Amino acid sequence: GWIVSKGINIPLPYGLIFGAMIAATDPVAVIALFHTIGAPRRLQLLLEGESLLNDGTAIVLFGMVTEIVLTGSFSPTSAFFDFIRIAGGGLVIGLILGGLISQMISRIDDYLIETTLTSVLAFGSYLVAQEAFHVSGVLAVVAAGLINGNIGPRGMSPTTRIVVFNFWEYAGFLANSFAFLLIGLQIDLTKLMTYWQPILIAIAGVLLARALAIYGFAWIWRNISLAWQHTLFWGGLRGAISLALALGLPLALEGREQLQVMVFGVVVFTLLVQGSTMGRLVRRLRLMEKSPTKAEYERRHARAVAVSASYSHLERLKNTGLISEHTWQVLSPILEEYSQTLVNAVKQVILSDPNLESDELEYA
Repeated sequence: GWIVSKGINIPLPYGLIFGAMIAATDPVAVIALFHTIGAPRRLQLLLEGESLLNDGTAIVLFGMVTEIVLTGSFSPTSAFFDFIRIAGGGLVIGLILGGLISQMISRIDDYLIETTLTSVLAFGSYLVAQEAFHVSGVLAVVAAGLINGNIGPRGMSPTTRIVVFNFWEYAGFLANSFAFLLIGLQIDLTKLMTYWQPILIAIAGVLLARALAIYGFAWIWRNISLAWQHTLFWGGLRGAISLALALGLPLALEGREQLQVMVFGVVVFTLLVQGSTMGRLVRRLRLMEKSPTKAEYERRHARAVAVSASYSHLERLKNTGLISEHTWQVLSPILEEYSQTLVNAVKQVILSDPNLESDELEYA
């Protein structure tokens, strides 16, 4: 925000509004690439975890800074405690509601109802936090999603998990598409040419701030390799949340149009330039090499997990009386034997490569 305010000669509070809008990272495309090429899981978690933190805090800060600009009053002490109350309150509400819905899902065996409950949790946690308690609805949704995403699937059947994951993947795709469509309808291409200098300064400011954050904190932490630092720096894409915040700028805000165009320009740059060159960078840094042993491990492990899930589902059907004891006695030994064979196959490939064993132990 400070770099932008100095570079294009706007008041610092307006630069801070831009900084809050653009602080939310959207590494969806990068994570998808990592899954495809088999990048280290810890590197994926670093990007995903950072994105979760950035999204919630950016939205909270955006609301606070915008209110300060519109009202013209600012108290550092009051702002600090407001941030703690708004962010902390949203997290607490999300954790509570996420736990409650997860318990409900574990007691239901209907994929339509369970999918509906996840939708109710997403929208309900936002409304309860935002409207009833006047705290961060976005952070409430993040916390609720983390709890439900880690606890909820334990009580879901394989069919339910597939339906729920596919539903939310499609919902996320639609939300991203609408955000880009709306910003595209509002911004004329000629305005991009009019504000080309502020856009370039904004891009430079975002890259510089990103470099300071990544390389600075990595130097303090000291256990993140330089190759990973380069990947984290270039993988800081911006996307739908930044666009949504830009669309939400108050109409009374002076310089609203310029700030929107700057955000749009930065998002387009990160997606077209950084996103399109990310694969090349990962290859250059040799982070995408997936050994044949690891590929074989993933195939065997997937089969073992699938058979284990089938056995658990069959056992649930027997316990609820949907299949007879005779059918259970016929099918369960077959699945048990096949499951044990696959477990041994997974163990064999893990023992053949010490790196696989260390990666799995670290994940556990």
